[in-house]
Amino acid sequence: MARNGGASGVDGVSIDDVKRQPHGVAELLEKIHEELRTKQYKPQAVRRVYIPKADGRERPLGIPTIRDRIVQTAVVLILEPIFEADFEDCSYGFRPGRSARMALDAIRGEIRSGRHEVIDADLKSYFDTIPHDKLMASLRVRITDRSVLTLIRQWLDAVVVDERDGGIGTRQSSGTPQGGVISPLLANLYLHWLDKLFHGPQGPAAWADARMVRYADDFVILTRRDSSETMNWLQWLLEERMSLQINRDKTRVKRVAPGAETLDFLGYCYRWERGGRYGNRHWLSLKPSKKTQQRFRDRVRDLTLSRWNGLPIPVVVDRLNYYLVGWSNYFGQAHKGKVFSKSNQFVYDRMVRHLKRRSQRHFRLPEGMSWYAMVYQRLGVQRI
Repeated sequence: MARNGGASGVDGVSIDDVKRQPHGVAELLEKIHEELRTKQYKPQAVRRVYIPKADGRERPLGIPTIRDRIVQTAVVLILEPIFEADFEDCSYGFRPGRSARMALDAIRGEIRSGRHEVIDADLKSYFDTIPHDKLMASLRVRITDRSVLTLIRQWLDAVVVDERDGGIGTRQSSGTPQGGVISPLLANLYLHWLDKLFHGPQGPAAWADARMVRYADDFVILTRRDSSETMNWLQWLLEERMSLQINRDKTRVKRVAPGAETLDFLGYCYRWERGGRYGNRHWLSLKPSKKTQQRFRDRVRDLTLSRWNGLPIPVVVDRLNYYLVGWSNYFGQAHKGKVFSKSNQFVYDRMVRHLKRRSQRHFRLPEGMSWYAMVYQRLGVQRI
């Protein structure tokens, strides 16, 4: 429920504002309950903000009001078990009991089994282009309660207020704004038809022995044979039947085999390496991708810039460690080695540089202490 850090919607009310009021939470829940019971509930507008993406662009994020997020959470708790019973095993994103790590392991297993022909697919602005009418039709397959369907339709039709446009509100004819509690479930529900038809009797799983691994709107298709027919089928289904658009600038057909190409997925890179005593054995490595490594360096550099010289050193270290622990938790299943040792060296060099320039006077280590002991033992900087 505290998604977006409890940030406020168009009404300016945050979760902290509600908690500060005497009986604030209880009163808000009682008011929402009464509005739903008497069918007086109407969603408020969605506040659109922008967050930076790794490629330098920005992703629009829609923030509903606290009251709307509460109602969406309640609906998700009801609907999620219903649709979980239908979802295919190839889907891993935004699902209970499933994770990015499981998706990565599934891809590794398929490549090792000999499925080296890979379609690395990308959808253009998926969350913003889901057609409302077809999404509602997907909901009606399992949901007959008109009250629930009406609620979801109202959220899809809610006015979006973009502060960059002077706060002018507009209604969207397609899409489910990223940031809404219910948006991940709706996004998974619509792409469920890709999963289902892919594994159906007329899909590539049947006639091309293909496998698919999907994490939200990022997915790959792996096969042992030429993938041109599968690619044609994918374009037909997504663009002609589902009214989505494949990003042709980012969608690639690759051969991930020894001596061939690599595959990047969810920040990791799959690469066949040479090993063995005589270097005559190939093995599939899984490491942070080059883009991931560059983003790591950029973030560590930002956390140790001279503009933070005024902060107490423990605060700088706590902020750095928070990032390092999170990064290590996600990328910890990678094959370690040079990538991790170079990353640790980069963190060490940045911290030493930061300490030396915190004062106009040269920073001096306590007698008998090395920089290594200062950074890792005295200050407690985490190693990844």
